[in-house]
Amino acid sequence: MKQPDFDGQIAIKGSPGSPYTRKMLAVLRYRQIPYRYLHTHIQSQYRLPSPKVSLLPTLYWPGHSGELEAVVDSTPIIRELESMYAGRSIIPDDPVIAFLDYLIEDYADEWLTKAMFHYRWHFKEDASFAGNMLPRWGHLTSSEDKISIMSDSIRDRQVNRLYVVGSNEITAPVIEASYLRVLDILDSHIRSCPYILGARPSACDFALYGQLTPLTHFDPTPTQICIERAPQVYAWVDVLEDLSGEIVDENSWVERDQVPGTLSALLKEIGRVHAPALLANAAAVETGSESVQTMIDGQKWMQKPFPYQARCLSWIRQEYGRLDQEDREDLNQIILGTGIEALFEKPV
Repeated sequence: MKQPDFDGQIAIKGSPGSPYTRKMLAVLRYRQIPYRYLHTHIQSQYRLPSPKVSLLPTLYWPGHSGELEAVVDSTPIIRELESMYAGRSIIPDDPVIAFLDYLIEDYADEWLTKAMFHYRWHFKEDASFAGNMLPRWGHLTSSEDKISIMSDSIRDRQVNRLYVVGSNEITAPVIEASYLRVLDILDSHIRSCPYILGARPSACDFALYGQLTPLTHFDPTPTQICIERAPQVYAWVDVLEDLSGEIVDENSWVERDQVPGTLSALLKEIGRVHAPALLANAAAVETGSESVQTMIDGQKWMQKPFPYQARCLSWIRQEYGRLDQEDREDLNQIILGTGIEALFEKPV
């Protein structure tokens, strides 16, 4: 079987159940980048290179040698696409706003995903529904008996992996309260501003969209919460799915001296939950501790260390360190009092 070239298009292998797959598909649609979507049930039709880490989505494009290359991790992929394709950028021109974009994207990918995983596998009804549906996307022609076996296996494995994202009986109240707050914050924000950083979407919009797709449109418990509490957010997620027809106004990202209160509220939420989680996790990884123990939102938090999120904190600090003095001073004013400033108390 020969390696395909996909007629010069990017190929993306993923699943409808993957929030990161949803994120990247929405990015490709908005940026009008030609792509080939390889659903997991048809991937065996191609001879594809293996990524260093097996994650969804996996993107395939020509590497430096001209051979097809497999790449994962949506945040760096988005920035690589910026250098590969001109126009319809999703990275703000202003370095200060670009930093906020990076930070909010990380919050969505690394904190909001806790809510996504928690609601999917913590509650019996949700775990049963997800276990029943998830294997079907990759096995459309399988018999119901085979689906049933896969369903039980997936459900049992994922429920037993709740510890990976920090979902447990101790942390559940923190995760669930944070989900309610972010629904309220987004509901308020999008009524005055269609996207997080202005009148055009940026990377953080697609990151939030990715995690919110299962929370608001698939898993029964959080979906019902969203419909009852924040129907505007439910509608926003629908709209974000395909922005390929959006007309781009090049001057429509928020100005650094005009950050609205609703955006400040989101930054405070990040400082309230994501910042202390990142710091405590990084400290545990650095010391080799077997447990992350801290206080988040005035409540006890305990989970296993997550080395990747320690790297996320390092990357956030690197982005902060790249700002020149004037930009950093302006950013510091924006995040003052949010709790985010604690991320930069160590030298960057």
